[in-house]
Amino acid sequence: MDMTLEVVTIPVTDLDRAKAFYADAVGFKADLDQEVAPGMRIVQLTPPGSRCSVVLMSGMPRNPGQPEMAPGSLHALQLCVTDIAAAHAELSSRGVPVSAVQHVGATGWEDGPGQEWNSFMFFQDPDGNSWCVQEAPAPLSER
Repeated sequence: MDMTLEVVTIPVTDLDRAKAFYADAVGFKADLDQEVAPGMRIVQLTPPGSRCSVVLMSGMPRNPGQPEMAPGSLHALQLCVTDIAAAHAELSSRGVPVSAVQHVGATGWEDGPGQEWNSFMFFQDPDGNSWCVQEAPAPLSER
């Protein structure tokens, strides 16, 4: 049985502000922006090259048996790129508050790129949901 991760819900306070951040600044493709019922809106966006999307929602009932996530409470979402320096330059030029490129060294996080699979940068959306961007040695289709 295949089990694919296809959508991750990101808790935000303002759908329009979050949509602008993810689409215009980060570069995700806006797939859907729809009111599915009176007062219930869904915005779905997909990172370039990804088969997994993120969804922003307002007015939707909580999933049965699951706690509600507060805006800014989702952390350590991870994206992969094949050129961390180019991704850093592009995100910075679009106004995304990315950290410097870092790697894990003998004493913890150290500045600069590391060896294969060991180069990262970090950013937060306007609500404080946090993201990690990791350099991969090849596109997903080739791994």
